[in-house]
Amino acid sequence: MGQQFQYDDSGNTFFYFLTSFVGLIVIPATYYLWPRDQNAEQLRLKSLRRVHGRCLWYRLRLIKSQQSIIPLLKKAALLFGWAVFLFLAYKVSKLDREYQEYNPYEVLNLDPGASMTEIKKQYRLLSLKYHPDKGGDEATFMKISKAYSALTDEESRRNWETYGNPDGPRATSFGIALPAWIVDQKNSMLVLLVYGLAFMVILPVVVGTWWYRSIRYSGDQILINTTQLFMHFMYKTPNMNMKRLTMVLTAAFEFDPRSNKEATIRPTDNIEVPQLIRELGNINVKKKEPPFCYPYSLKARVLLLSHLARMEVSEDIEEDRRFVVRKSPALLQEMVNVGCQLTMMANSRGGFHAPRLISIENCMKLSQMVVQGLQETKSPLLQLPHFEEEHLRYCISKKYKVRSIQDLVSLKDSDRRSMLRFLGEEKYDEVMGVLGSFPHITMDTKLQVLDDEDSNNITAGSIVTVTVTLTRKRMAEVFEKEQDPQCTGEEQPAEEVQGDASKAKTKVWQNKNKGPKKAAKSKKKKLIKKKPVVQQTKAEKQKQANGNVAGNEATPTLKEDEDNASDRGSESDEAEASKDTPSERDEESDKQSDTEVDEMAADDEEEWKALQQSIQRRDRALLETKSKITHPVYSLYFPEEKQEWWWLYIADRKDQTLVSMPYHVCTLKDSEEVELKFPAPSKTGNYQYSVILRSDSYLGLDQIKPLKLEVLEAKQVLDNHPQWDIPETEEEEEDQEDSDGIEESEDEEEDND
Repeated sequence: MGQQFQYDDSGNTFFYFLTSFVGLIVIPATYYLWPRDQNAEQLRLKSLRRVHGRCLWYRLRLIKSQQSIIPLLKKAALLFGWAVFLFLAYKVSKLDREYQEYNPYEVLNLDPGASMTEIKKQYRLLSLKYHPDKGGDEATFMKISKAYSALTDEESRRNWETYGNPDGPRATSFGIALPAWIVDQKNSMLVLLVYGLAFMVILPVVVGTWWYRSIRYSGDQILINTTQLFMHFMYKTPNMNMKRLTMVLTAAFEFDPRSNKEATIRPTDNIEVPQLIRELGNINVKKKEPPFCYPYSLKARVLLLSHLARMEVSEDIEEDRRFVVRKSPALLQEMVNVGCQLTMMANSRGGFHAPRLISIENCMKLSQMVVQGLQETKSPLLQLPHFEEEHLRYCISKKYKVRSIQDLVSLKDSDRRSMLRFLGEEKYDEVMGVLGSFPHITMDTKLQVLDDEDSNNITAGSIVTVTVTLTRKRMAEVFEKEQDPQCTGEEQPAEEVQGDASKAKTKVWQNKNKGPKKAAKSKKKKLIKKKPVVQQTKAEKQKQANGNVAGNEATPTLKEDEDNASDRGSESDEAEASKDTPSERDEESDKQSDTEVDEMAADDEEEWKALQQSIQRRDRALLETKSKITHPVYSLYFPEEKQEWWWLYIADRKDQTLVSMPYHVCTLKDSEEVELKFPAPSKTGNYQYSVILRSDSYLGLDQIKPLKLEVLEAKQVLDNHPQWDIPETEEEEEDQEDSDGIEESEDEEEDND
């Protein structure tokens, strides 16, 4: 049986192929591209209007949603695609069936199983009707003759029953769903030209353009040249102040029209940029160091500084300023990453100075300044609407002393209304609505060594894990609880380690835990332990190893120390009084050993459960992909919607060095658990670190908590432990058994003698 390939001369097969191809494109495109969430976006913007209505990004988004024709174009394109698909489907439905199963009974209009007499009679009638000599159709007559032969001739009937064809086996025919004119010799040059243009010109150009663009950008869509530029200047200037940092930021190649087509140079720049320079004052214009002296870098620096100063510019240059401001947060995040990489290289290799902590923290602070459009020396209160420079004198007066967001929140409502009386009732309500939407983060820390048997003791060189639990609430919840005196101490944020807040937290913590402490002491009395003093010191060691974090642990007061001492004295007296006879002392020691073993087993089981839970949380965090959409930032002058993100890290503020690399928390919607790991110091002793949480969007909401470490000496590994003396071969085992048997027999003989 042979094979035949033939092109579709009628074009029927090509319609089947074309209908399937269009359907595979139109159906998924409708599902993914139909602008069904346009109403949802309108509803979302409407819900944000009360708080974010004055923000620049909100007004731009609202205008864009109202004037955008992209959803209309998408709908038109999809409707056109569906029209083409339906037309092709209709065309296919009208096509005749080209391939049908051959049935001679149907050709002769007979029922299956008809007798030979009926077959001959029907053939005679049809022959008279369709015979070419009688004016009939020759093709139809040939079909009738073929069907008659298949039913009357023995060989033809056998071929029809076996192969489905009276002529026997035929070559398999495959139709190619392309019209025959494509391979027609007349059109060969045109087809070859189109083929060469598509696969030898267009496809290589598209792939080459994509490849060239991909190798120029990092995974965070930052130009590789920009990353190298940041690395050069952070290595060159480890201690970078804010002015120098601004110059390095605006020297990024993203602002150079030769590297980025989005950046533009306008003819009016020669007039407007010098005018802004005169208004800004000293911005190191005469500095000849490249690339700071290049026109694109100077323009970007002027635009960024004018944004921080909240200066008004013309409409022509406003678009360029929005472009620079919009790009800056991602570039500053890249600078933080570069600083961390240089720090890791300095720690592992040595030979050069790592960037100072102040340089990395200045990058974080500049990100806050860019998002809020504020200079470094300005008050955080200017982030709120309707606040101007002249209004700050009411806030910082001796009567109120409000200098931060936390001070404003902690005021009583009556004092707050009195201080902000210059706003009026309507503006005051708007300010309170905005302030209530600000984030209030609660930060809890837990310190342990997960990969060690004793996870509470930190030894030299071990890997320390600090589990930080972040809980986000709105400032409005603080307003509701501020009237309750019991909640005041707990809800005050710890901005830059505020002493009063930590004291208030300590008092609340002590009041809550006095009851459980006394209950635990009474249980100790009932157990009549032999060494209560040793257990107390052990607990103190665990407490020191876990780290005394301000706001989470409190040191016992003098009165509590006296209570502890009296409890220890009474326990020792009762224990001595109970030791009357040796038998009682033996029973007591047995009970004591049993209780100690049970407590140790319970402690080990709890530590094991905690370790398993930590591993499970870590695995879930690796598998889960959380959305980076958290909460929109209130920013009056930022041109794009910004989500609340945070940096979390551990630092040694005394030595101005990073202890753990900053973790960019981008998924903190309600609560988030972050594990920070770092190697413990190689020398034993007490160390004072800081757990720092910094916002990348808000000024004045950073938190710093002290973290104390007591590093103990690492345990010595015993080489001659009895359980490690295992025979290496079977012969040694047999020799060992023989020697043991001989010794046992000698002992028995001695006993018999």
